[in-house]
Amino acid sequence: MAMQVGSGSRGDELNSEINVTPFVDVMLVLLVIFMITAPMLNTGVDLTLPQIEAENISDPEGKAVLSIGRHKRLYLGEDQVRWSELGEKLQTNRLIRADKELYINADQDLPYGVVVTAMGIAKKSGVDRVLLLTDPSQPPDPAELDRLVGETPADSSPGGDTR
Repeated sequence: MAMQVGSGSRGDELNSEINVTPFVDVMLVLLVIFMITAPMLNTGVDLTLPQIEAENISDPEGKAVLSIGRHKRLYLGEDQVRWSELGEKLQTNRLIRADKELYINADQDLPYGVVVTAMGIAKKSGVDRVLLLTDPSQPPDPAELDRLVGETPADSSPGGDTR
């Protein structure tokens, strides 16, 4: 038990020992709680990635990933970042300092300039390689894109649509 009466020279001397049984019980209960709730904590940024036919790259798990949501909110990994703080956060990120590369996960409905702005900030922050993540599940049909644009290749100009 927790305390025993000693049989030494003095009969009133107590031998106290730490009882670890309640501590172990509490720790096991906490372990079970965390094992049950950990899979439920799968959080992320909801994005609609551009779909393209491309080679799969190695899983960017453990790499620095910058996500840009539909409403132009930035997330570096799981942490939301303000645009004004992005350069500083990239410079101090340990993954970027080690690899000098950044994966960008941008929503397909974002204007082109928003993604280019993020890429420019990354380059100024010391990132050597900027990689864009895409969703290879359903690549768009180029003929369908031509139909949506409403112009033939002969009508297009290198400067883009000037309408």
